[in-house]
Amino acid sequence: MPHTSPAQDRRPPLLRQGWIWWLPFAAVLLDVAAEVAVHGREPVSFLLIGVPPIAAAAHGPRGTALFAVVCLGLQLLFAARRPGHFHEQHHVAMYAAMVAIGIVSTVLARQRERTRAHLIRANSVAEAMQKTLLRLVPRRLGPVRAAGFYSAGEGGTLVGGDLYEVCATPFGVRAIIGDVRGKGLGAVQTVAAVLGSFRVSAHEWQSLTHLAERLEMSVTRNSPAGDDGDPELFVTALLLEFPPSGGEVRVVDRGHPPPIVVGPKGARRLATAPALPLGLGELSGGAARTTVHALEPGEVLVMHTDGVSEARNADGVFYPVLERLAERFGSTGARAPEDVVSFVRTDTEDWAAESEEDDQAVLAMTLG
Repeated sequence: MPHTSPAQDRRPPLLRQGWIWWLPFAAVLLDVAAEVAVHGREPVSFLLIGVPPIAAAAHGPRGTALFAVVCLGLQLLFAARRPGHFHEQHHVAMYAAMVAIGIVSTVLARQRERTRAHLIRANSVAEAMQKTLLRLVPRRLGPVRAAGFYSAGEGGTLVGGDLYEVCATPFGVRAIIGDVRGKGLGAVQTVAAVLGSFRVSAHEWQSLTHLAERLEMSVTRNSPAGDDGDPELFVTALLLEFPPSGGEVRVVDRGHPPPIVVGPKGARRLATAPALPLGLGELSGGAARTTVHALEPGEVLVMHTDGVSEARNADGVFYPVLERLAERFGSTGARAPEDVVSFVRTDTEDWAAESEEDDQAVLAMTLG
């Protein structure tokens, strides 16, 4: 469903409010109509006691207090219309209850406003952190065109355990896409460590293998440790390099799903030399090996995290990334990286039976 921002909504302010905002008005009008309909024979004004709590759900403390005062005034007015009812014991108790409920509702409305303001500030901080960690993918860097998207799996969060970055270096255009094992603040801290190290080291290390070793060191040194850390923390990652000479891509695979090439000849996975993920390198006997692959004109390189490939449909079947890309672009080829990214994003959403709890990231790049 398209989202319309307040700046784009040309309706008057009152018409922008949701039905909850209008509900206390409707409740008051309904009670007044009922009072007129029964000609004062029944004390329907008792129903007004429920209006202030309803108002507290959508109105501020001043609006809630105003509803409480209006409802108390209506109760007094309706009781005065019935002889002997104004000072009757039950009506006096109703007045006292209205005052008490009005005060409590006003306090609750004030607390709701404070909580809302706190959430707005927290969301602003999260958005700033997301923009700092996961920058927008530039559409072009030298001879390389690129596009990408990221979606955090945990509801209400903006940053999770997936990462990507693309940058131009003296050695060509380099990119990384990765997936941190785990969730929460520990995963975010590791994402920050890997991306911070990549943004510096990608400009300093000529060898893609040595760059991967530098990231390995960053994960080991900067990831959470101690009682709150994850002793089995690691990061699967792909490191890619498009050299200035063009026509090829170099890949270091640290335990991540291999890239997919989409072009006029269909879709295929590149053969890489998988090594252990970042953070587990000390268990390996040697350094990761760089594989080199030729890229033909019109071919788009697609990288994704397992949040995409492990999305399940209603039958529990994983999303077949390679097959879906081949079906969509197999005959015509991908026209641009953004076409591929847009397709994977919408197609994954349509495939998944319910909202996925895993982060999802897709990065698409091409020469030309």
